[in-house]
Amino acid sequence: MSGLFEPTLYMVKGMVILDSDGNRILAKYYDEVAFPSVKEEKKFEKQLFSRSNSEITMINRMVCVHKSNVDLYFYVIGSAQENELILHHVLTCLYEAVSFILRKNVEKRSLMDNLDIIMLTFDEICDGGIILEGDAAKVSRAVALKIEEQGPFTDQTVTQVLQSAREQLKWSLLK
Repeated sequence: MSGLFEPTLYMVKGMVILDSDGNRILAKYYDEVAFPSVKEEKKFEKQLFSRSNSEITMINRMVCVHKSNVDLYFYVIGSAQENELILHHVLTCLYEAVSFILRKNVEKRSLMDNLDIIMLTFDEICDGGIILEGDAAKVSRAVALKIEEQGPFTDQTVTQVLQSAREQLKWSLLK
């Protein structure tokens, strides 16, 4: 019986988004034993990226599911005992939530422009390795609500105000 593993809520070891060169854009690891330092995380990410040709792979006794789009690679990592279908469901939720948030423009530049929002998305899906939500629409709504709660002076609204002021100045000069 010692060979059997007890069920656990801590199903996700990490979620990672890499660019087309294998460089980290965003990563969140939940297992400090498997990933004790940033050096170990980066080493693991290099292995992940080198095996990006298959949707499901096993690296260092961890199951890794993967999805790519344009110039981004999305990964969800779990222990060797985890169900690949559940990990794939988390990956699909992450990808679709990012797609909703970026208005289907899932590419590096768009993601970098909205990195803070994507970080919130990670937190809405998983907390400490425990899956909180698997529905991308619910995750997107929750992220949108949190952004609204931040108040009227977020970076995006300041940018919009400056852009509006530039437009008004341009039109007043053209008259």
